[in-house]
Parts: sequence; C-alpha cells; structure tokens
Amino acid sequence: MKPDPNLIWIITMMVLTQLVAFYLVKDLDWKWVIFWAYAFGSCINHSVTLAIHEVSHNSAFGHYRAMWNRWFGIFANLPIGVPYSISFKRYHMDHHRYLGGDGIDVDIPTDFEGWFFCTTFRKFIWVVLQPLFYAFRPLFINPKPISYLEIINTVIQVTFDIIIYYVLGVKSLVYMLAASLLGLGLHPISGHFIAEHYMFLKGHETYSYYGPLNLLTFNVGYHNEHHDFPNIPGKSLPLVRKIAAEYYDNLPHYNSWIKVLYDFVTDDTISPYSRMKRHQKGKVVLE
Repeated sequence: MKPDPNLIWIITMMVLTQLVAFYLVKDLDWKWVIFWAYAFGSCINHSVTLAIHEVSHNSAFGHYRAMWNRWFGIFANLPIGVPYSISFKRYHMDHHRYLGGDGIDVDIPTDFEGWFFCTTFRKFIWVVLQPLFYAFRPLFINPKPISYLEIINTVIQVTFDIIIYYVLGVKSLVYMLAASLLGLGLHPISGHFIAEHYMFLKGHETYSYYGPLNLLTFNVGYHNEHHDFPNIPGKSLPLVRKIAAEYYDNLPHYNSWIKVLYDFVTDDTISPYSRMKRHQKGKVVLE
C-alpha cells in the first residue's frame, strides 16, 4: 500500500499524446476525424479515465499529499473534454464504502434503466449511451452539493476546451469529445463497466478480468483484488493475486471484455437489473 510515482509520468505522456493528436487532426476530413477518434483517441481517453480512477485513490502522490492528487486529476482530465475528475472521486469513494447501497452507489442503474433497457436492441443502445447514463445518474440517485474543487475542475476544463477551439479549431474539439463518448460507449475497453459487478452468475457480484486490456487500463480488471485492497495501486494488483492465489484463482472471472459486452446484450436473463442492491443499515457517512 504505497504510491506509484510512475503514474505521474505515464499520465503526463498520455495527456501530451492527445495534445499532439489534437494538432494532427485539425485539418483532416471529418470522416478521418471520427475514425481516429474511435480508433486511437477513444483508447487514450478511456485509459485516462482509469488513470483518474487511480489518482482518486491517491495512488500518484500518496495519502499524505492528497491535494496533489486532486490537482493532478484535474490535469489528467484535460483531454477528456468534460469536467470529471473531482466528481468521480466523491462518488467513487461511496462506491467502495457502500457497494450496491440503494440511493448511495451511483454505479447501480436506475429503476428506469432496468425497466426500459430489457431487450437485445435496447440493451445495445444502453451500452452505446453508457457515458451519458454515468454522467447524469448521480443527479437522480445521489445528488451532492457542488464543491469548490468541482467548480475549479469545471472552470479549468471549459477554459482548456475554449483554447483548443480557438487555437486548433472545431475538428480538434470534436475529436476530443468524440473520443470520450465513443471510448466510454460501444468499445472493447467499456466491457469493464459491465464485467465488474453485473451478476452473470447468481451469488457472485464482483468479477475480475485477466485479459490483455489490463495493460491499457492500469489493471482495473483485477477488480476483486481492487475492492479487497483499494489502497494498492493497479500495477501491484497482479502481485496481490499471486500472493493470495488460493483466494482468487477459483473465483469466476473473465478473459474477454468483448465477450462480456456480447453476452450482456444477447442474454435475455441479464439486464441493468442484474446488480446486487443493498438497503444500508446504521450510520452512512458520504464522501
């Protein structure tokens, strides 16, 4: 349980890579802007959101420099195009403390999502629109007062977006936003949204993924390990599994996020309702 300083340089290089991409796409035809947004930018931007997940656990600078992590998360947020880092931190801590908590854990779909997106076609649309549901769901399930850090996150992000628009043009701005929307929607990496906690097997509410996409996602696939030890950086989660193999190797797990997406859409027994929901007992302390 110690910081991973390599995150600082990896995240910085990812942000700089997207800045170069913003420049390279500014004069392309629209079809190529969208193509590169999906083929390249989506992978970077989704990976950045998972880097922000690491930073939300203070894995970059450690708990004794918590505010350094908040500022660095705002920096990492820049290529995503939408203010995200600070709000994610607030809600994600609730997800760990109150996994599946009714009215608390905004990772749980709303009743409307479970009721409406229940056919193969509708579930497909739900997967495509996942980033929008994740963005607006907190406003309905667990709205929180806006913090000063969220205001700062928003002001810095909007200022960055305006600079991109005026310096590089509308195509670079569209590339940035499309990369986030496409990368968090119908995309192989997005399989982790469903793989983590949807109950494909009754009685098992958290699943790990041990496939190659962990290389792009800071080992977020090691999800049982992560929930057991949320203060261990992603790079060390494979070591957790190795040390405690008798606890993890016999648990059901995945080797393909693409198959998870396919099974979710085509299996009539699985829907947004396929989550464990808990009614909390005792005192609830929210982030």
